[in-house]
Amino acid sequence: MHQPTPSGEPRHHTVDAPAGRLHLVEQGSGPLVLLVHGFPESWYSWRHQLPALAAAGYRAVAPDVRGYGRSSKPTETSEYRMRALVEDNVALVHALGEEKAVIIGHDWGSNIAATSALLHPEVFRAVGLLSVPYAPPGGPRPSDVFARMGGDQEFYVSYFQQPGRAEAEIEPDVRGWLAGFYAALSADTMPAQGQPDPHFVSGGGTLRDRFPTDRLPSWLTEADLDHYAGEFERTGLTGALNRYRNMDRDWEDLAEFHGSPLTQPSLFIGGTLDASTTWLSDAIDAYPATLPGLVSSHLLDGCGHWIQQERPQEVNNLLITWLAALPQPAQSRIVAAAPSPA
Repeated sequence: MHQPTPSGEPRHHTVDAPAGRLHLVEQGSGPLVLLVHGFPESWYSWRHQLPALAAAGYRAVAPDVRGYGRSSKPTETSEYRMRALVEDNVALVHALGEEKAVIIGHDWGSNIAATSALLHPEVFRAVGLLSVPYAPPGGPRPSDVFARMGGDQEFYVSYFQQPGRAEAEIEPDVRGWLAGFYAALSADTMPAQGQPDPHFVSGGGTLRDRFPTDRLPSWLTEADLDHYAGEFERTGLTGALNRYRNMDRDWEDLAEFHGSPLTQPSLFIGGTLDASTTWLSDAIDAYPATLPGLVSSHLLDGCGHWIQQERPQEVNNLLITWLAALPQPAQSRIVAAAPSPA
């Protein structure tokens, strides 16, 4: 059975999961906290949270979601449906020798964390959501919603739907594209109000046409950018983009959960300059009904989308305060297979 690491250096390893192989980084010992990243990132987006949570007495684990980093990359688009990613998370908890975990996600990871908690409340005892608010499954078909956004401009989610289209834009210069994408959604480098919105494409152009090209956000060093670029230069972007290509499939897969609230203790942290938060303000207003277990909700003034990297200390303090207030789990563990070395 795999034993937690001490709160010293983080440790890389892999475990078996429905994806095939999940690479993860863990640090610390204590109650398990699973950290799920978004697009286009990796476990590395939690580099500031792993040591902080470990020092606070938690076993912090940040996997590469299937399709990213050193995790397996199934070939079929349908293998990136939400239910598959949820089952990866359940398998990961059990492979680590645990029965329960707190799950925290950012960006797509927020949706993955929320759906994991919705489908498996017996495993995920609490859920933290960063940047993207919880909205129950249901409503109109997603592709219809996205098609109506932006008028004569094309919303980026629609732009991502056709296999190969976004890849053709990104992969000739992965590092440059990532730099621009990160800058476009960061508080200190995003386009000024009134400038063309980087979430949309117009006139047969590309997303990159609207990205800043002359600056990096303050949270992103050249070394950080090298890390992200190195991962995607090796893996390509298709696995990551396939998450977007399953949104209608998810809508069908989760029909039985349409309108369902999340009842576990929950937390939301968003940024006031993040479109993921501001465009979905109705979802936040609905929290009394959709997140009846909400412990606290926070909007960080002047913060953009990459919240745990832009404001690591604030986010760490909020996470640790929330975690400390949760009911303590029973000290039960299950026998798990030994992990594979990374």
